[in-house]
Amino acid sequence: MADLKFDGAWTALVTPFNEDGSLDLDGFQRNIDFQVAQGITGILPVGTTGESPSLNWEEHGGVIDKGIEFNGGRTKLLAGTGSNSTAEALQSSKHAHENGADAVLLVDCYYNGPSSLELRKEYYEAVLDAVPGVHVVPYVIPGRTGCELTVEDVAILAGTYEGVHAVKEATGDLDRMRKTREICGPEFQIMSGDDDITTKMMTDDGIQASGVISVASNAVPGAVVQLTRAILGGNTSAAQKLQEDLSPLFGIVTVKADNERQLPNGSTATVTDKFRNPLAIKTLMNGLGMSAGPCRQPLGKMTAAGVEVVRNAARETHRRNPDILSPINDSYGVNVEDRLADDSIWNGLSY
Repeated sequence: MADLKFDGAWTALVTPFNEDGSLDLDGFQRNIDFQVAQGITGILPVGTTGESPSLNWEEHGGVIDKGIEFNGGRTKLLAGTGSNSTAEALQSSKHAHENGADAVLLVDCYYNGPSSLELRKEYYEAVLDAVPGVHVVPYVIPGRTGCELTVEDVAILAGTYEGVHAVKEATGDLDRMRKTREICGPEFQIMSGDDDITTKMMTDDGIQASGVISVASNAVPGAVVQLTRAILGGNTSAAQKLQEDLSPLFGIVTVKADNERQLPNGSTATVTDKFRNPLAIKTLMNGLGMSAGPCRQPLGKMTAAGVEVVRNAARETHRRNPDILSPINDSYGVNVEDRLADDSIWNGLSY
């Protein structure tokens, strides 16, 4: 697919689980149907948001296969196949490519700490050489991985392999993104990996990001589609309005909350807990009546203070623009307004 484009709104799908920890495949299909019905450009199963680190490799490949099956070619599919082991990433990428994924997303190797040179030669190039015809999207997120593929090595990959023509940028470094545009050229595609700076990335003339791989779009795919279309279509006023309406939800991909700890000596201390993706989006989806279920250990639950941050963000978005959350009603057979007002639902989502 030489003409494969990475633009518009893509969703980094959550992996829904049942209460016993097993995969909720009915919920997974329902979520994909919702995404497609809302006009999403593409879906990404088993990325960070899909809890890839806590799926075993049989489950990992199975979720990709079910994603391909449930999608049925209705939209583009980018399979998360990255690992901190090249052998695992290679096996998973080969499996996804041969089974119909349009492309694979390879996250920089977390924990191992390879240099950018090693990342390029011993990881990205190893997969590209072993899986002819595969399209690879490097995923640069040093805050998670502790290492970083440099812009120069991204450019070398793009200049060497036809299958590398996009990057998922989650560094938060706008100067790095401008450098990517300068070195990699006008045709190279930069996808935002951070909901809250997507508009900035897409409207900055030095970056010209083509779209977003979004977390928030698990719950509000239609609105994120409208946002990217407005920006790409030059409708800045519509884009600005949507950005403002969505900003509360964009701000809860990670949630910080101050919580009190009772210490063994009887004293108390205040600790700031940082609840990271996908806990917040799953909390939101569960609160709204969507298919999500629990997270896999070691992720667990938020405190009541953290849940209230998520709930208030949903309330504020609904207040600003009720149309953003309303598609959930018909797709999941719920009443969003009633659920936002029901304390018992949200109280049950915390420790």
